[in-house]
Amino acid sequence: MHEQAHPVLGQVALGYSPLIDRQRAVIATRITVSPATPDALPDAAALLRSLDEVWPVEAPDGDLKLTLRPLDAATAGHAAAPRAPLVLNIAHEALLGGVMEALATGGAASQRMLEVPAFMASDPAHKAALRALREAGCVLLLKGRPTAPLAPDVLACFAHSIIELDDDRRAAAPPAPGLRQVSSVYTGARTRVQVDTAFERGAVAVLGWQFDDPLPAPRGRAAPVPADLKVVLELIAGVDREDPVPRLEATLKRDPTLAFRLLRYLNSPAFGMRVEINSFGHAIMLLGYHKLKRWLALLLASSSKDAKARPVMHAAVRRGLIMEELVRPQNDAELQGEAFICGVFSLLDRLLQQPLAELLSSVPVPERVGLALRDEGGPLLPFLELVRAMESESAFDIRDCADRLLIGPGEANRALLTALRAARQLD
Repeated sequence: MHEQAHPVLGQVALGYSPLIDRQRAVIATRITVSPATPDALPDAAALLRSLDEVWPVEAPDGDLKLTLRPLDAATAGHAAAPRAPLVLNIAHEALLGGVMEALATGGAASQRMLEVPAFMASDPAHKAALRALREAGCVLLLKGRPTAPLAPDVLACFAHSIIELDDDRRAAAPPAPGLRQVSSVYTGARTRVQVDTAFERGAVAVLGWQFDDPLPAPRGRAAPVPADLKVVLELIAGVDREDPVPRLEATLKRDPTLAFRLLRYLNSPAFGMRVEINSFGHAIMLLGYHKLKRWLALLLASSSKDAKARPVMHAAVRRGLIMEELVRPQNDAELQGEAFICGVFSLLDRLLQQPLAELLSSVPVPERVGLALRDEGGPLLPFLELVRAMESESAFDIRDCADRLLIGPGEANRALLTALRAARQLD
């Protein structure tokens, strides 16, 4: 993903969030696009081409194009879920109009979900474009409550309506006429309880992160560590001490499943190894202790067996990859590794349900990582704040954080998309 190949990336601010199903699996990625400056009008077709590199138009195993179904069908079971779906939230009316036209004529509509604000859906000028998108197979989501009933042929274009969980009007008034026949995707559910509430109300999916659950309180004593996590923690400590390979392998053999998962990560396309790694000792020989530590960090962050923690695990992996890409231009391999670990561990307290101070006492981290995780400063904290801004999908916050790092929008967007593509290879 090169900014020079896609100059449009310098004209927009990109944020992202997950679309999750009832099983708390992440079934799609929502990309929010805002112009980098108020007067900018990016090339819609060029924007879609840049996204096609992360979410390809063609299936990876052949020339057949993917076809998305509405979420009611796609979330009926994991086997039926669409592969690599993308939800587009274009926060600019003119750019959205261009994207609608480009999708309808460019052949990729059947592999995209597109949010359309209610005021545009109510405008007769967009009726033909909406019908063309529906006929091309695009899954359309109606965003907001129409001020007047939509014409039946327009309403028929939409597979889902997006509902804000805290919208008081939903409790005070019935849905707009006709919307009863359109299934609901909820947004604004920021805690596990709120997600449960959304699905209890009949949501087919929920948009957004669940980062607002109360942080675990200090226990006053060390909490018991599950056996599988204990193995990972011992491996991280052993790699940090550069213990002999036989000792580390003996630790790993206590959990064969963990060994399998580690080798799967190391041999994933995202890692880019030219030879297959077939043992822990082989990995140390090829990578060295320093590089291996990042993959143990990833293993720790993805070890939770709590199904409701899946979206947070999804975020932790991507935080690490995005932070690594953001610092890559500095050409400092040690800083890149620390940035990755910092991003992955930044959600460890929520994943393991333990206070961060307790976790950091048992998980060895470099000094710069510890400073950032405790919000005490250091060179990595501004990069972590930029990743959090991308997750918030706030163009203002993204620009503010990037400006403080002297990072242009093209560089920030390149890092985000490169990381998301690598994360797909790990999933």
